[in-house]
Amino acid sequence: MEKLSELTDRQQDVRSNYLEITENIAKAAIRSGRKPEEVTLLAATKTVEPALINYAISLGLGHIGENKVQELLSKYDEYDLQHCDLQFIGHLQTNKVRQIVGKVSMIQSVDSFRLAKEINTQSEKQQRMTDILLEVNIGREPNKSGVMEEELEELLCQTAQLSRIRVRGLMTIPPICDKKSDVCKFFDKMYQLFIDISGKTLDNVSMDFLSMGMSDDYTEAILSGANMVRVGSKLFGARIYR
Repeated sequence: MEKLSELTDRQQDVRSNYLEITENIAKAAIRSGRKPEEVTLLAATKTVEPALINYAISLGLGHIGENKVQELLSKYDEYDLQHCDLQFIGHLQTNKVRQIVGKVSMIQSVDSFRLAKEINTQSEKQQRMTDILLEVNIGREPNKSGVMEEELEELLCQTAQLSRIRVRGLMTIPPICDKKSDVCKFFDKMYQLFIDISGKTLDNVSMDFLSMGMSDDYTEAILSGANMVRVGSKLFGARIYR
């Protein structure tokens, strides 16, 4: 690893942020009765240049996630994918599925059977399995993607019948709340859904991951039961939109 004096200001910031985030994750995991390694940090890399992403990977970051298909494809050849895995975490249109199947280890944002079927079709063409998470609209927000909680079990059962998909868990983005106690209510509700489904016997479904919590609330999410958090701006700094 480079000496601190040889790092750019942005690299030094990322290094400091990474150490702080991993320490916070470890503390929250222990407080929730788990080991630090039981919680996965996934870096949300939207608008972040590959060189800085790869620097974070050199620090030990093992998982990155992109929100936009076009951006993922434009950066794909530059990621250090020998030392981390790449996931898709944004809203995915069915006509873009063929562009990312085979390039990502997991698609976190499946919210309809139509989308699941297309992922299955494209995975069949490549003779591969694709891991997915089902996205739940836990806040019932009309402007957000995600299946409603009362429709989740039906979607699970439908998706479980697809031969080229593995359902690995659930994902959510709760409403923006002024108080941390309010967002925790959504996290707790999501965790209960996760536990309820984990208790059912569904073929081709394993509740391995509960992905919730982002830069402003990842510690609260862990305390509520999340075992994967998606952190972007707290790691790489405020996003630069073009």
